[in-house]
Amino acid sequence: MKNVPGRRTDWHECQWIQFLHSVGLLRSAFRPEDQVCAVRALSRHRSELVHMASQHIQHMHKALTQMNLQLHHVISDLTGCTGLAIVDAILVGERNAAVLAQLRDPRIKADEETIRKSLVGNWRGEHLFTLKQSRELFRTYQQQIVACDQEIERLLGEFDPRVNPDKKPLPPDRKRNRSSKKRRKKNGNSNPDYDLRTEAYKLFGVDLTQIPGLETAALPLFSEVGRDMSRWPTAARFVSWLALCPDNDISGGRVLWKAVRMVKNRAGQMFRMAASSLHHSHTPMGNYLRRMKAKLGPAAAITATAHKIAIIFYTMVRNQVEYDESIWAKRDAEREKRFEAKLRRQAAQRGYQLVPITPAA
Repeated sequence: MKNVPGRRTDWHECQWIQFLHSVGLLRSAFRPEDQVCAVRALSRHRSELVHMASQHIQHMHKALTQMNLQLHHVISDLTGCTGLAIVDAILVGERNAAVLAQLRDPRIKADEETIRKSLVGNWRGEHLFTLKQSRELFRTYQQQIVACDQEIERLLGEFDPRVNPDKKPLPPDRKRNRSSKKRRKKNGNSNPDYDLRTEAYKLFGVDLTQIPGLETAALPLFSEVGRDMSRWPTAARFVSWLALCPDNDISGGRVLWKAVRMVKNRAGQMFRMAASSLHHSHTPMGNYLRRMKAKLGPAAAITATAHKIAIIFYTMVRNQVEYDESIWAKRDAEREKRFEAKLRRQAAQRGYQLVPITPAA
């Protein structure tokens, strides 16, 4: 609109935009193909089911707290083997704390005596009723999540794979301290017939799990953006659509602010979550995040790292190339050269000369 001459009002701008739309001069919004849209709808529905199931976990915590039972403060996960076994025994009618403590799984860090002490409280009927309903609703939502997972797997199986793992094997996992397979958890148990890494490799044609931060986000990203990167001519347009780059708000020829657009893009949020998980990562991407955090602050550092991850994602899928971590070493060497040149320039401006220290013989 800034290129339209004359004094403009909101009414004139609406008319002008409507005219541009009527003659086909406005670019349409991104919408993936129908198959991807079906996966996207189920993936978003699954996220809502997980959110609602977590609410009932909080309800179980509240019921236990009101009965002065501190079990959820002793064990880290109430929905684990020990927590659900004790809750189910309570709902059946068991009130002996020593008997309930014997249901402890051997892998729990808290000892049996500590768990026994946390199960001494008052057994009020109204709180037992709310605990029972919350437990049943949590079980129901877990069953619905399993059914949703199965439907998503069926839809993903209908896509034509870009590569055949039998003819072009999956590249070796170069990540440290990580098993070679990441499986989707279903009600506490993994499905041995479904390998997330292999399925993502078949869909995209490249191993996106090698990108730091995207170990388990490949399929959720597929449900949001698909695998046809030609919809965005360049990587810059892709990250602009994700709202991971700064924008200028210009009104009347004046720049009002320069910041990232306030757009709620689900794929962009996934890249941000991937970036925020690298705070303690020893990968070059984690080093970049910490360096940007010291320079720009936490929020801008996460956006900058998400921007870089999104560009790597786009380049790998568009050009069908695998993730190459050796490129980081070359860029680090170039950054060191720039830093050294900056120091020499600043020293020359102040009348000094930098002399390298020769190593002792």
